[in-house]
Amino acid sequence: MCSHNTLANYYQLTFQLMQHHKYSLTEVENLIPFERDIYVEMLISHVEEENKKLQEQQRKT
Repeated sequence: MCSHNTLANYYQLTFQLMQHHKYSLTEVENLIPFERDIYVEMLISHVEEENKKLQEQQRKT
């Protein structure tokens, strides 16, 4: 776990990945810390892009 992360943040992130993005606990726990950080950043970018698309669609209607 990275030094800037607390144990509470670790559990919150793990929970969110499992509940909202359908990762298994085993998948999350088997990630190397920097690998988890990369996937989380990619996931954040993806969600932001999807939100932008939704906002654009809502403006058009």
